[in-house]
Amino acid sequence: MPKVMNWQIGREMDYPYEGKRPQSQFAMIIDTNKCISCQTCTVACKTTWTSSRGQEYMFWNNVETKPYGFYPLGWDVNILSRHGVQDISGPVYQGKTLFESAPDGSMVLGYLPEDVDYAHPNISEDDSIGQLAQGAFLQMPHMQWMYYLPRICNHCTYPACLASCPRQSIYKRPEDGIVLIDQERCRGYRECVRGCPYKKPFFNSITRTSEKCVGCYPAVEQGRQTQCTMTCIGKIRLQGFISPPGQENESNPIDYLVRIAKIAKPLYPQFGLEPNVYYIPPIHVPSPFLKQMFGADVELAQQTYRKAADDKQLLAALLLFGASPSILSGFRHQDGQAIGLDKKGEELVRVPFKEPIFVRPGFDEQFQTHRSNAT
Repeated sequence: MPKVMNWQIGREMDYPYEGKRPQSQFAMIIDTNKCISCQTCTVACKTTWTSSRGQEYMFWNNVETKPYGFYPLGWDVNILSRHGVQDISGPVYQGKTLFESAPDGSMVLGYLPEDVDYAHPNISEDDSIGQLAQGAFLQMPHMQWMYYLPRICNHCTYPACLASCPRQSIYKRPEDGIVLIDQERCRGYRECVRGCPYKKPFFNSITRTSEKCVGCYPAVEQGRQTQCTMTCIGKIRLQGFISPPGQENESNPIDYLVRIAKIAKPLYPQFGLEPNVYYIPPIHVPSPFLKQMFGADVELAQQTYRKAADDKQLLAALLLFGASPSILSGFRHQDGQAIGLDKKGEELVRVPFKEPIFVRPGFDEQFQTHRSNAT
């Protein structure tokens, strides 16, 4: 099996195909500290892409509550248990990837969910303590915590869905790195569903083909961010392009947050897919849980995020989340403002470090009326 370099695990690894990075790589950063699980992103994606027959159960975007929620049911618990205990203690991953752990006759270690696993997208997710719908009382023996994890297809550099497909119907676009399924070639074998550890390909029982998140490529081609990014009311997402390893551009907000400030982390990097959706880890969650989910240096990311108010460059990058419908290729800060730039270096948006506060008097002299905050 060919060897490819995976920068997220710090070493070469086995992959069925020759490693070749696209001209540009679609990427997204999600700030889990700001997500309230309103599911606006889920509904926006659903109404845009998966409203047809056979797509009823498809959620190309979904929001889960960790550590209790999964869609499909138990997706990461299932693959982690099959993968086994791995050494994730250092910057160079010493364990096996899913490609290196593949059983004989398979390209990748995976599993195929049962149909019932897709039946309950949000079952009992927020019940860390309290009265459950079934009438049972759940009391945890440890500190109570949870956080929300929005998920889309990671448009991986080394996709397991692509490696698993016997028809070679899955491909990675050279112009932007978005992973798509050729519907004319697909025969619905569901090997992509089995192979993807994140369980983001879905089988359409009407068309008898597999479907998945398309990265809103019609919008991306026009320089626009994805639907889930633009509709997010909490402004927790930033979508753009990440540079190849070793070619980081400090003025690119994606590069800056992922590779320079290092506060945005990939989801389960030990799987070996080099996913291109990155998460700013929640600062209130115990680091042992987060290490197995986001990598060994997650504590440093938490510490850096806590001090963002003291770092103008970092603060500027974070304030640009959700600030513009257009893809930001550059950013800078000036006079207490974060400035987002397009790929030509022209200004797209300005966001103040501190929002101005306007206090209106309780009695309006001009209109001789009293104002009240109550309606």
